[in-house]
Amino acid sequence: MGDKVSLKVEARELQGKKVRTLRRQGLTPGVVYGADMEPMAIQADALEVRKVVSTAGKHTPVNLTGSKRRIAMIKDVDFDPTKHGVVRHIAFHAVRADEPVTTTVAIRLVGEGESEAEKAGLIVLQALDKIEIKALPMELPEALEVSIVDLKEAGDRVTVGDITLPAGVELVEHNDGHVEEDEDEEKPKITDLMVASVWEPAALQAANEAAAGDAEDETNVEVAGTEGEDASTENEKTEAKAE
Repeated sequence: MGDKVSLKVEARELQGKKVRTLRRQGLTPGVVYGADMEPMAIQADALEVRKVVSTAGKHTPVNLTGSKRRIAMIKDVDFDPTKHGVVRHIAFHAVRADEPVTTTVAIRLVGEGESEAEKAGLIVLQALDKIEIKALPMELPEALEVSIVDLKEAGDRVTVGDITLPAGVELVEHNDGHVEEDEDEEKPKITDLMVASVWEPAALQAANEAAAGDAEDETNVEVAGTEGEDASTENEKTEAKAE
């Protein structure tokens, strides 16, 4: 939240394979599009583009400056597979300052290493590290924070409901589309989702080993099933030849 990241862009005339010339000149080609505008081809300083991608990610508004000033969100970044961190193309989605946008932000644990649980040798395991929110572009936070300082014993947890939302920010509830047979039954809320919980080291190890075993069993079943299908197919081919 606060001041937006800025990037100076210029209208781009070169299209298609000709954009290679731009890249050799230290420029990154891109496009800006939105509901109330025609897509606009742009170009910007390659080093500045890399900084903006690193700083803003896909959840922070970017102030595009130049001939037309716009607020936009990064929607897609095409990285060069042979050059680490080099952006070959970038796409922005223009947004209005007075219209809320929906995006996903990280969840940060505050007070790691300070809780009684951790001091007693227990482990705080984060189960949810990002969440979808809705806010005006200028009000979008870089991340949401939740304190784990008060965790004490195995089984203690913090949920989404323990997160203090910044002003103007709301969580996005999703309807899974299922119709409950019992309409009186209370449906789980997004605030009930567990963000982090306390585990005994031995219990966590056992849970991990059990999960690994289940994954291995599922893999074996899939392989066995495939072998059966292959054998069945070969039998059908043999029968067809015999006929």
